[in-house]
Amino acid sequence: MSRISRRTALALAGTAASLTAGAQSADFPNKPLRIIVPYTPGGTTDIATRLVAEPLARALGQPVVVENRPGANSILGVGVAAASPPDGHTMVMVLPAHAANATLQAGRMPFDPMALAPVSLVVQAPLVLAGSRHVPAQNLREYLEYARARPGHVNYGSSGIGATAHLAMEDLQLRTGLRMVHVPYRGTQPALADLMAGHIGLMFDTYSTLKPQFEAGTIRPLGIATARRPQFAAELPTIIEGGLPDFVVSSWCMLLAPPRTPQSILDRLSAEVGRIVREPAMAQRLEDIGFVVEGRNSAETWAFLQAEVTRWAGVIRTANVRVDN
Repeated sequence: MSRISRRTALALAGTAASLTAGAQSADFPNKPLRIIVPYTPGGTTDIATRLVAEPLARALGQPVVVENRPGANSILGVGVAAASPPDGHTMVMVLPAHAANATLQAGRMPFDPMALAPVSLVVQAPLVLAGSRHVPAQNLREYLEYARARPGHVNYGSSGIGATAHLAMEDLQLRTGLRMVHVPYRGTQPALADLMAGHIGLMFDTYSTLKPQFEAGTIRPLGIATARRPQFAAELPTIIEGGLPDFVVSSWCMLLAPPRTPQSILDRLSAEVGRIVREPAMAQRLEDIGFVVEGRNSAETWAFLQAEVTRWAGVIRTANVRVDN
């Protein structure tokens, strides 16, 4: 039997891979799908995922199962997705922690976070800055002046090191020159309880999380980190209005697929997700929760993720944010 050159062998292998990917795309979907949520049930990510999963199942003609795999600031669940077959039947819904991990956990993860394939940026959830009513300040400018006059003595809380709420506050400090003390909690609720009790002075979180306490009068709304006031929080001034130019920060929910998932499958999934979230009744439901509807395509999602990785890498390095492993 004659021998073939290495170049010919590689070309044949590439052709075979293309044919296999084409066959997978034509046959997609041929079994139930799963969306991994790398967080516990009941949170913002879980809610957004479950809202999308049911209509996605109807659109694709296959069941869509939501599987919660929390742990290690999303690394556990994302790792499961990264190791899954690249056939479009497994996705993972990530938050900005995924973008932060690219820097915070560089070289220490069992997978490359930027190797996963982009499906869709589904929604964004703008962050809101909340202040303790135990602080003698009425608005954002007064809170910042209060903290500026007490360097190293005002505490702020977050749901954990590297969380969006933590990095947003580090960004705020870098922009204003403030020096505050970070108190990381295991989740949002204990941080919120301490904000109400006056043990910490400030915290960022999503509007849907903070809204009940705003309405109850137990914490003070200081500003929303959007370019303009969203319809669902029209009563809240933006942080930009409070004197911090261009301060825009959101949590977000993004669907990713395993590395090497065929582009035709990514395009099919992103098109379906975009149609689902922009459908008027669904869009209204999401906005009522405090989401800004996105439904971006695969290419737009990839560009957004790269920009977020770059943004938070700058904050992490400048503020010297570290995690203990």
